[in-house]
Amino acid sequence: MNILTDLTELVSAVFEKHGYGPSYGGVTVSNRPDLCHFQCNGALPAAKVFKKNPLAIAAEVADDLINDARFASAEAVPPGFINLRLSDTFLTSLLQGMAEDERLLLPLMSPKTIVADYGGPNVAKPLHVGHLRSAIIGDSVTRLSRFLGHTVVSDTHLGDWGLQMGLIIAEMEERGLAAADVTLDDLNEIYPAASARSKAEPDFAAKAAARTAALQGGDPALRAVWEAVRSTSVNDLRKSYEALGVSFDLWKGESDAEPFIPLTLGGLRDKGLLRESEGALVVDVALPEDKEPMPPMIVQKSNGADLYGTTDLATLLQRKRDFNPDEVWYFTDNRQSLHFKQVFRCAKLTGFLSENGKEMTCHHYPFGTVNGKDGKPFKTRDGGVMQLSGLIDMVVSNAFEKASSSEIGINEAELGMIARQLGMAALRVGDMQNHRSKDYVFDMDRFLASEGKTGPYLLYTAVRIRSVLAKAGEAPGGTLLPPATDTERDLMLILTMVSDALLRAYADKAPSAICDILFELAGRFNRFYFEHKILSHPDRNRRASWLSLLALTDRFLATLLGLLGVEIPKHM
Repeated sequence: MNILTDLTELVSAVFEKHGYGPSYGGVTVSNRPDLCHFQCNGALPAAKVFKKNPLAIAAEVADDLINDARFASAEAVPPGFINLRLSDTFLTSLLQGMAEDERLLLPLMSPKTIVADYGGPNVAKPLHVGHLRSAIIGDSVTRLSRFLGHTVVSDTHLGDWGLQMGLIIAEMEERGLAAADVTLDDLNEIYPAASARSKAEPDFAAKAAARTAALQGGDPALRAVWEAVRSTSVNDLRKSYEALGVSFDLWKGESDAEPFIPLTLGGLRDKGLLRESEGALVVDVALPEDKEPMPPMIVQKSNGADLYGTTDLATLLQRKRDFNPDEVWYFTDNRQSLHFKQVFRCAKLTGFLSENGKEMTCHHYPFGTVNGKDGKPFKTRDGGVMQLSGLIDMVVSNAFEKASSSEIGINEAELGMIARQLGMAALRVGDMQNHRSKDYVFDMDRFLASEGKTGPYLLYTAVRIRSVLAKAGEAPGGTLLPPATDTERDLMLILTMVSDALLRAYADKAPSAICDILFELAGRFNRFYFEHKILSHPDRNRRASWLSLLALTDRFLATLLGLLGVEIPKHM
């Protein structure tokens, strides 16, 4: 059930009945809820086409709609709007259907197979704050897509085959370190030191480049070192992602695409797409309609080493042959937009996106950066890059202090669990309430606030509902009655709009639409809650109806929070 889709189909049919065509029947949520629940503005553009008064067209349609039992009112108002209010009987029947349905009548889409790439960490480098958004946005969109009926294969896609590996190996050799003895702390210090050294010492940079080429060429000794470094690093990466509540089906990396690189280069060569430029191999990917310069894509350096673009191309070929997906999604920051345009164009030129009988489409969903209050990328207090584990610890520690000040009387172990849940809600919702394309300011105090548009506010609302249901001492299951007050009606109405919010979130791959509907739902519930004495109401049937409405609201909150990867605590 999608109320906006259903109403649009209904109103479109009436426009068509009166000879105006169905395209004018789009229904939206009213921006004046004091006047109506929904509105249609189609009479205005129809008037220009049919040379008629828009108010007269709106009146024709409204006069027809008022006879439909779904509406309490359908009114044409100047200059040509159609204002619609649902009848309480119809609204109540909708919610009763939701309550009786295992999926709350939330939508299922025609299933697709999708590969979602939203990790992107580099081996031997700790996760930092820049990895936060790809992980939680990608994770939430994956959860949503599965809920809507799609098969999604999630892949962290490790950076484990590029120059950073040559830098690490060269630095280990310089220090005389054996792979078996290298710890995670060593790796966290080795890579930045090697990177800085390569910029200052040309000989060391050349050695690192040579080690990279030799590793990619199959040198068995270097392969053994690489495997040990990779294993140590991946174990730490798993822990960091687990602390964030993010998981992946696959932990493949650039190295897994290495066998597909010759096939990729061969395909480009066979189609005459490769050309030499200053010793490197490049592919021209510019199109006549491009409005901005599109540089050629470099697929192989002059020394024979592969680049990120090469392994990304090979990875697409690998994913096509392993999963034959309908779509491949990438969640990375805005700065990689040009890179993915080049990769997707190059992949299309090779023709392998159309193998196995269907076209595989590729999409890049970029996101903005996490900034400090100074508007610059978020840093530690001493100006260094904030590691993700440090950010998580900071948030959970602050959440623990907040939870400790409550008077719920629980032991420290349970307090620690609540602090983790509270902290993750603050972090995830604080991030995802912003549209993924936008930068945002990381503000710990605001994210952890119990009021306003925050994760803790949503959790307090969910816990409040469950507390009322527990105090009721009875299993809710009574028949819903038509709303008795405006705040009850408003709560019921917002539940009918969840389906549309989920479909918008999916279409835009933006969990912010889920956050928006959650905040609206929580706000309307709290207004209803503070206006009504639910447990002490003298009318037994009304009390039972309200408890059923609370139970239904709880199911929606749990479902939506679950799609954001947020857990509801037992106490707060």
